[in-house]
Amino acid sequence: MTQEVAVPRTHPLLRGLAVVGGLLVLMWALEIVDQVTRKSLDQFGIVPRDADTAGHILLAPWLHFGFGHLIANSVPFLVLGVLTYIAGFLRWLVTTLSAIIVSGVTVWLTAPAGSITAGASGLVFGYLAYLLIRGFFTRRPGQIALAVVILLLYGGILVGILPLTPGVSWQGHLGGAAGGGLAAWLQHGRDARSRPVSYF
Repeated sequence: MTQEVAVPRTHPLLRGLAVVGGLLVLMWALEIVDQVTRKSLDQFGIVPRDADTAGHILLAPWLHFGFGHLIANSVPFLVLGVLTYIAGFLRWLVTTLSAIIVSGVTVWLTAPAGSITAGASGLVFGYLAYLLIRGFFTRRPGQIALAVVILLLYGGILVGILPLTPGVSWQGHLGGAAGGGLAAWLQHGRDARSRPVSYF
């Protein structure tokens, strides 16, 4: 005779904190290594139009140019990343990969020659765009309300997609936001298409 034992499932918020928080710990560990080794990891940032370093597109989001750069990205990365994760691991993964790839390719194609770009800000903009745009497709009140709150808290950083501040990769920010918007459309666009059209 066997008896099934119900295994309690971990709340999505806790799973999100574990996964996204783990990635944040990785970023800090890499920056410590970078500082101890005299910035040996900075070379793995994105070098525009250099075919030999195109693979750095996948590495650059986890590297930063100093602790100040990392600190600026840490809180929004954790907050927006966890909020995205609550929608489900696969949705978070698609959004993460879309933001990384679109942001990285945009930087690789358009950043000034001789520059090098790294940092998680492209991911931050990707998560932000996903959370803001998702409700437009789903029309779910909770997601729309969350988008409004996020816009009030973090909407100000959207100016980062404009070429206003020297030394800041607006290309990475713009590409990350585009990647987050693409993820929202890919994963929720059919929600809008499946609703009957009403003109009144």
